[in-house]
Amino acid sequence: MRIGIDIMGGDYAPESTIRGSILAKQESEGELEIVFVGDRESIERFADKEELDISSFPVVHTESSVVMGEHPFKAYVNKPRASVFLGQQLLKSGELDGFCSAGNTGAMLVGAMHIVTAIPGVIRPAISTIIPNLGGPDSLLLDVGLNPDARPDVLYQYGVIGSLYARLVNEKENPTVSLLNLGKEEDKGNLIVKSAYQIMSDSSDFHFIGNMEANDLFVNHISDVIVCDGFVGNVVLKEAEAFYKLISLKGVANGFFEMFNFENFGGTPVLGVKAPLMIGHGISNDRAIRSMILKTREVIDSGLITNIKELLNK
Repeated sequence: MRIGIDIMGGDYAPESTIRGSILAKQESEGELEIVFVGDRESIERFADKEELDISSFPVVHTESSVVMGEHPFKAYVNKPRASVFLGQQLLKSGELDGFCSAGNTGAMLVGAMHIVTAIPGVIRPAISTIIPNLGGPDSLLLDVGLNPDARPDVLYQYGVIGSLYARLVNEKENPTVSLLNLGKEEDKGNLIVKSAYQIMSDSSDFHFIGNMEANDLFVNHISDVIVCDGFVGNVVLKEAEAFYKLISLKGVANGFFEMFNFENFGGTPVLGVKAPLMIGHGISNDRAIRSMILKTREVIDSGLITNIKELLNK
């Protein structure tokens, strides 16, 4: 299995990406070939300075990269061989089985839509996150930022894609799906959410159990998959990150709260595109990069992309 990594992507690259790749390689016990996509001189200079052995990591050289502050689409037009785009081109051509980056998220998503492209039938791809629950198993929340304005049919499709992810990657046998809303009643919410409820309640594509309220998040396991638009999901995700930072600063030590630590998950797949793409947090350190690469392997092994294609073809 060949997984490419944007070696220049992230606030602490290339240190974090090189060290994280070495950790992932060690843990995979030789099962993974991790391909560095980025500036060879920068890679070798850091490795030499830190006396790191990177001889087993192939390098696809490009001097161009997209920094965090750049406009994603302008970068795509002006820097087609930037590491984040070149990696996706290698993925599209079949030279890689998966590709991941902790760099400019907007650029990664522009590449996802224009290089890798969406699976036919997918209205809008999504990105997801794991929601730990005190009262039961983890849940999957989507979308968490890719599509802030989601139509009812898009929310319905998130239920389909999220249910597949929960079954294939999170190993939930018959995952339940709920709609994040102001209240549990059918008539609650804005027009889009109320319309989504109507079409989701008639679904035979997934097991819909109705609305859930935000005060159950992290506390009660209401469903395996929680659906919302990207605006709401991104607010939830960032509030969870803020909460973890707060308890860390206050010195609260409890194993449950470590489940809020993004380093343990590393990244999230772009759901609904034709090949495995993983997006990591810009502040990823070596542990987070390691987790992102290993999560990419999980997504590839699950056959998630193929199963989404097959279901939508039906």
